[in-house]
Amino acid sequence: MLFLTAQLTDQWLFHHFAYPAIYDRGWGRMLRLAGYVPVWGIVALALVLHDGAPRLRAVLRQASRRGLLLLGSAASAGIAAEVLKLVLRRERPGLADGAHVFRAWSDRPFSSAQLGLPSSETAVAFAAAAVMARLFPQGWILWYGLAFGCALTRVASGAHFMSDVVLAALVGYVVTLIVWRRGGFVRDARV
Repeated sequence: MLFLTAQLTDQWLFHHFAYPAIYDRGWGRMLRLAGYVPVWGIVALALVLHDGAPRLRAVLRQASRRGLLLLGSAASAGIAAEVLKLVLRRERPGLADGAHVFRAWSDRPFSSAQLGLPSSETAVAFAAAAVMARLFPQGWILWYGLAFGCALTRVASGAHFMSDVVLAALVGYVVTLIVWRRGGFVRDARV
C-alpha cells in the first residue's frame, strides 16, 4: 500500500520536494553515506575488533559474526537492488522530467546505469539499519533515522522517485531478515 501511495505521488514530489544542492551540505553528504557499503564495512570491522579484543583468538570467529552480518546484509541488499533495477527497468526521474519511463529490454540489457527502481543506496542504508537495530535495539531510532535520511536525500536530490526508495527500504529489510535467519542468529545477537 505504501509503495502504491508513493507511486501516485512520485511526479508531485519530484517537482515540489527538490533540493538539488543537498549534497553541498555536510549533513546531506553524511546522510547519503548511510547508503555506502564501505562505511558499513568499517563499522563491521569495528564490531569484529570490539567483540574479539578481550579473548582475541578464542572468540575471533564468533565475534566476526556480527560484523559479517552487517557487511553481508548491506552488500547483499545493494546487489539485490541492482538486480531488481535490471528486471524492473524504470529510469531515474530526471531523465523524463518526473515521468515514469521504462527502458526497453533491447537497450543496454545488462546495465543498471540511469535506472532508479529500487534505490541501491537506500536498500543498503535500510539493510544496515535493520541489522544495527537488531544488534543494538536501544538505538533503533538512530539507525532507522539515518536510513530514512538517506532515502529522503535521494528523493530531494532528484536521483530517485519516492517509490524507488520505498521499494528499496523493503528490499533492505527483507534481505536482512533472510541473511539473519540463514546465519542462524537468534533474537538477541549480542554474541
